[in-house]
Amino acid sequence: MSTDRITLKGLRARGRHGVLPAERELGQEFVVDATLFLDLAPAAAADDLTLTVHYGELAQALVKVVEGEPVELIETLAQRLADVCLADDRVHAAEISVHKPAAPIPLPFDDVIVTIRRSRQ
Repeated sequence: MSTDRITLKGLRARGRHGVLPAERELGQEFVVDATLFLDLAPAAAADDLTLTVHYGELAQALVKVVEGEPVELIETLAQRLADVCLADDRVHAAEISVHKPAAPIPLPFDDVIVTIRRSRQ
């Protein structure tokens, strides 16, 4: 597996994910960090965008998932985001962090983050 990586950090989108009815009704902002592990040598050698992951297109695909069908758990959302990343055969593994800074916790806190790492079997 290659140690090269592309990281998209701090991608923001509004979603309706959560267990509580208010979370589903009102929605809230989610922040996504995605790191893709792949061999970047071919793209670098050829200076060719078609030989790597287009991070602009990746960002759009990830936002579509966050804005799409609601789920109760951000763990499930993270898995769906990882599936999008691994849909590109060049990606060996993906690490996804989903931040829920407005989680319904009645105490002072900065952020709730779920991080998963998935790789090709």
